[in-house]
Amino acid sequence: MLLSKPATNQLPGPIGFVLIPQFAVMALASAIEPLRIANRYLKTPYTWRLLSLDGNAVADDNGILIQPHASIADEQALGTVILCADIQPDRYYTRALETWLHRLNANGTTLGAVDTGCFLLARAGLLEGCRVTMHWEVVDAFRERFPKISVTQTLFEIGTRRLTCAGGTAAIDMMLSAIAMDHGSELANRVAEHCLHDHARSGDVAQRAALSKRNPVHHPALASALRLLEATQDRAIGVPELAAAAHLSSRQLLRLFAQVLGEGPSRYHRRLRLEYARSLLRNTAITVTETSVAVGFESLAHFCRAYRQQYGQAPGADRQASQPGLPLLRDRTKA
Repeated sequence: MLLSKPATNQLPGPIGFVLIPQFAVMALASAIEPLRIANRYLKTPYTWRLLSLDGNAVADDNGILIQPHASIADEQALGTVILCADIQPDRYYTRALETWLHRLNANGTTLGAVDTGCFLLARAGLLEGCRVTMHWEVVDAFRERFPKISVTQTLFEIGTRRLTCAGGTAAIDMMLSAIAMDHGSELANRVAEHCLHDHARSGDVAQRAALSKRNPVHHPALASALRLLEATQDRAIGVPELAAAAHLSSRQLLRLFAQVLGEGPSRYHRRLRLEYARSLLRNTAITVTETSVAVGFESLAHFCRAYRQQYGQAPGADRQASQPGLPLLRDRTKA
């Protein structure tokens, strides 16, 4: 049975998927496949185009080349635009992209982003007053850079002419929700079955599992200590302070960390803080020195040594790779 014109229009067409180099192909496929399957049952099918910044083939983060239908300059009449990005999106931000997005927005186009595509929309000034989401790895970096934009860590957010999702298979859920709004839950459920997606998750589902599911932790005091470490990335926490917060002795705390996690609390916490530092370097414009302060290292030299030990390169090199227009900030610990 073919369904007629939608009651609403959450995904007006044609839909333009803009492929930003190093995008995640999983998220792109997860966004497109529900549309393809829905078209089996629609009298007026969804239509879409793959676009790149220059019309040339785009490599995803695995090096897989995807040939787009056209460049963004060739498409001026789109009902929906979804930016698909992942690693270091700012490297590919251009004035031409900004102008194009503003022109479409002025014409009533729905704008969306998958994974880290929100960085590009925010930089273009197109997310003010919006509630958005993105992959949990970059949420803190986004908040640091765009503090006035409301960010969640949900699977997806659908608002007035804006839709964003965390990437990965969350794109399936976002599209299923939009299809349900357009054509009803019966069609959305049918599409979910085709995708072997046992149920459509709602947008407000958290991206990450609870700490107890991510770590093999069953001891309530140790779980409490881990929650404190994950929530405190702007400074080091000493063992006595952490033990007191978990209502343990320092000896008990150290023994639990060694038995359950195979490392001490200081090393565990330093790794979390360095992961946060890397996200800041890759996704914000703050300097290496400012990053060192933001994650609570007592000196720049100590931060650079720890960073190079964990990632095999100096933090300045990571910043230069992500934002080549910036001057390379040297690691003072190098000869």
